[in-house]
Amino acid sequence: MEKALIALNRVEHIRKEEKNYHDHCYDQYELFKEGSWLHKPVKAVLDLIPFIQKIDQPKVLDLGSGVGRNSIPIAQAIKDNGGQVVCVDLLDSALEKLIDYSETYQVRDVIESVKADIGDYQIKPNEFDFIIAVSSLEHVVTEEKFERVIQQMAAGTKVNGINGLVVNSEVEEIDLDTNESLNALMEVNLSTEKLLNKLRAIYRNWDILQTEVKRLEYTINRGEKPVLLKTKAVTFVVKKSGRSDN
Repeated sequence: MEKALIALNRVEHIRKEEKNYHDHCYDQYELFKEGSWLHKPVKAVLDLIPFIQKIDQPKVLDLGSGVGRNSIPIAQAIKDNGGQVVCVDLLDSALEKLIDYSETYQVRDVIESVKADIGDYQIKPNEFDFIIAVSSLEHVVTEEKFERVIQQMAAGTKVNGINGLVVNSEVEEIDLDTNESLNALMEVNLSTEKLLNKLRAIYRNWDILQTEVKRLEYTINRGEKPVLLKTKAVTFVVKKSGRSDN
């Protein structure tokens, strides 16, 4: 019971800090403008847009969409062929900005916003042509739920559909004032090897289109404290084959 309470308090603390960080970022920086990670979509997502454009009335799911960094460019690309993008996020600040930006970029009728924890969002089987989760899956509450969400993503994808994941692994946080290592504020913080093994197991019968591990580091603020965040970001893009055991 005590361990469960400690774990719950840890998750609550992480989510409070992440909410503060993202609220500040969304308030200070404008989408697609220089100055933050919001200035452009993820390249792996952009590279897949031509695939989505070939589908009539494609349905896309963006888990942890934020303000639309990836979903708005997708919506623009599929607007003319009857596409829809379902955007799921837990933060009110993200969804409010998403709606504003979708109006600014004239895709409001393409985007459906859903307020939910991505760990609890239910994906219907064979519902989507394309599912993306960019720097969001590591924020579900447990490793078991992490696996469950990805399994739902796989089951919720139509044959020949694509899943595009970017997941942070081996995350470290360092106090830049003292050079002290801090507890990384990440609910699920797997080793890169373990993460890749899990992904390959879940998608074992899929066609792997891209696997990349990139070392990244950047400065963020935790309250008033400057913190260096170091991570090995794993990009994993797979296509669902027509084999019956997917």
